[in-house]
Amino acid sequence: MSVHVPDRDTAALVYDWNAKDRRGPVLRKRPRFVDETIRDGLQSPSVIDPTIEQKMELVRLMDRLGIDVVDLGLPGAGARAVEDVERLCRFIMEEKLSIKPNCAARTVAADIRPVIEISQRVGMAIEVTAFIGSSPIRAYAEDWDVERLERLTREAMRLTVDNGLPASFVTEDTTRSHPRTLDRLFRAAIEEGATRLVLCDTCGHATPDGVRNLLAFTKALLRGLDMEERVELDWHGHNDRGHALPLSLFALEWGVDRVHGCALGIGERVGNASMDLLLLNLYLLGELDEERHDLSCLVEYVTKTSEYTGVPIHPSYPLSGRDAFRTATGVHAAAVIKAENKGDLELADRVYSSVPARVFGRHQQIEIGHYSGRSNVVHWLRTHGLDASDVVVDRVFAAAKRGNRTLEEHEIRALVAGGSLGH
Repeated sequence: MSVHVPDRDTAALVYDWNAKDRRGPVLRKRPRFVDETIRDGLQSPSVIDPTIEQKMELVRLMDRLGIDVVDLGLPGAGARAVEDVERLCRFIMEEKLSIKPNCAARTVAADIRPVIEISQRVGMAIEVTAFIGSSPIRAYAEDWDVERLERLTREAMRLTVDNGLPASFVTEDTTRSHPRTLDRLFRAAIEEGATRLVLCDTCGHATPDGVRNLLAFTKALLRGLDMEERVELDWHGHNDRGHALPLSLFALEWGVDRVHGCALGIGERVGNASMDLLLLNLYLLGELDEERHDLSCLVEYVTKTSEYTGVPIHPSYPLSGRDAFRTATGVHAAAVIKAENKGDLELADRVYSSVPARVFGRHQQIEIGHYSGRSNVVHWLRTHGLDASDVVVDRVFAAAKRGNRTLEEHEIRALVAGGSLGH
């Protein structure tokens, strides 16, 4: 059966307040992405560490999604981490993937040298993202002083650059760090050859004002050093206050070069920015090149991350959750059904959702529950090839109204066959 193509633009039926007073594109440059799923994401205390084959499959999906860089792990953690990172680097080369590798490291030689050695054995450049705690609260807890932080920063950047690897300097807890400390550490890292500063909302502290102020400060410092063209900026956000996704979008709009995230938003405590929702929102904003970003596998990327890590997908999770395009409410279902009856699947996708389900391989689902109307019942029965006579519809509808939840398929089939729910 051919899909009906409407003779008018469904988007014209939506007044988009998001675009009011906007002039030109949201972003001034192409967004780039660093996927932390198999490194920072695995710091969640609830996850299972995927097998190396499962990590390979996730990297393959990241490459299809057009993600630029994947954090392969922290080789300084031990022999297993070294082995996994090396195998994944060889895998990227063997499959000729476009995605580039990086590795996390503390600003100590013991963490950086394993990355250098893997790079030399494999014959592949690996970006070193060397991190150090920079906030006063962390310094107080650890009995650190700024002189120590600067010394470690310089030694780490120098070791990385002297061995020909890209050097990125990561200030943990940047969003709670004093500008005097950041100024000193940023200058030290750049003087030693760092070509990237990674601004971290490690504790999920920031608000939009905080991101804007921090970016303004950092950009002013780079301008003063005449380094705007040589040093790029990353944003790495966590979700403790529920801000990770919007702040990552704001950071891109306000000029960062790359944002970090994890599939399903997994990570320590309440997790990282959700990479899949970042991609979804940028697609809906028209900011992704569809030739570069194959979003047809976006749901697969989330579901496989869930399967491999043991982290369940919440039913209400956007796009990939069980309930993302599912309704049992009579009024909502009726609108979807009427759109489908017009032969307009695009309209059916948009009438009660801002996300076009079919673009991502999903579809609208009409269910039957105590908030349903008769049209829910008729639609469900017909789409499942079952008897939709008045007698059957009445039986199912009455059972739904007596209940306190959405009916399961086996329950509806039992009612159609003349049985009951056993209430």
